[in-house]
Amino acid sequence: MADPDVPDSGVWSEIVGQPGVVRSLLAAVRAADLSVRGDSDTGAMTHAWLFTGPPGSGRSVAARAFAAALQCEAEGGTPGCGQCSACRTVLAGTHADVRVVAPEGLSISVAEMRSLVQAAARRPATGRWRVVLIEDADRLTEGAGNALLKVVEEPPERTVFLLCAPSDHPEDVPVTIRSRCRPVRLSTPLVAPIADMLRKRDGVDDELADWAASVCGGHIGRARRLATDSQARQRREDILRIPRGLQRFSDVFTASSELVRSSEAEAGESGESRDEAEKEELRTAMGAGGSGKGTASATKGANAAVRELEKRQKSRATRSQRDALDLALVDLAGFYRDVLIARSGSTAAPNHPDFADDVAEACSEWTSESTLRRLEAVLYCRRALARNVKPLVAVEAMITTLHHG
Repeated sequence: MADPDVPDSGVWSEIVGQPGVVRSLLAAVRAADLSVRGDSDTGAMTHAWLFTGPPGSGRSVAARAFAAALQCEAEGGTPGCGQCSACRTVLAGTHADVRVVAPEGLSISVAEMRSLVQAAARRPATGRWRVVLIEDADRLTEGAGNALLKVVEEPPERTVFLLCAPSDHPEDVPVTIRSRCRPVRLSTPLVAPIADMLRKRDGVDDELADWAASVCGGHIGRARRLATDSQARQRREDILRIPRGLQRFSDVFTASSELVRSSEAEAGESGESRDEAEKEELRTAMGAGGSGKGTASATKGANAAVRELEKRQKSRATRSQRDALDLALVDLAGFYRDVLIARSGSTAAPNHPDFADDVAEACSEWTSESTLRRLEAVLYCRRALARNVKPLVAVEAMITTLHHG
């Protein structure tokens, strides 16, 4: 039965399986509205928020919905209508008073953060609030974190900072910043709300929606890709065939190269067209390709700007590849977890119910100790990649252990 206090329309429908979060954010929006109107002294707006939760739980989606509701122009009813100009432009990323920072490389630099702090000091141009949304706040460098801390300590009037991170652990978000933020903790969405979202929002049939929701590990974005992209489904199947496909030692090198190549292909599918479009747009903006006086200097300046853009694009491609490879490693870890569950006789839900036959075969051939060693090898590979070990080297070391056990 639907909760009458949790709206299922407008921007709030974007938040999947988090009724408690929606209630808290909606209450904050209403208090902020009263504060703006001067009708209440007790509803002062919290100027810094920290959205945490496991990957795929919808941290940045919740933050965007909150930002849209804060700017909502609809009179009466529930804030965050999703239909007014403010709601639509915030969700589209084009609202003049909402700045979204999504790191395209491996980190957010201090220079980028200083520029952001300067922009945040201005009063709202068209909306009620100036909102700064920082996705992946755990990627802030030390210098960027210090720059952000200064403005969070003394926030400008009518400016709201929304930070998103996997957790509030000091390794993700420094204690000095965390202590000045109001926490919003998201949990892993359940299978039923994810399946319902796929059916209603993406028009996925019941069987495919239920399957994608059951194998996505609570990752909403992954569920959508699996439900709508046949290539994503094939990549997942190829990855989960690895544990039972390592029959000979030579299979180690074949599987390693295929796994790395698959992650590169996945990262490059959307990257190439985007990169070329960005370069062409920059050349046009810099006056390249024109004729007449000053053409040579314009072309020279454009070429220098393109080279700088290419560096950023290369960093973005590296991050995309590592994210794709990390997702594959999470799938592998889930397989070995399923084997341990089966060997222990636990009734816990498996990560990959559609690979129950492979899990049963592995369960009859491997000991719990060798399965745990394999699982630890996958987790160690993830840590090695986070420390900038070359992907092929890290993956070959991992799959060697998967072969030997």
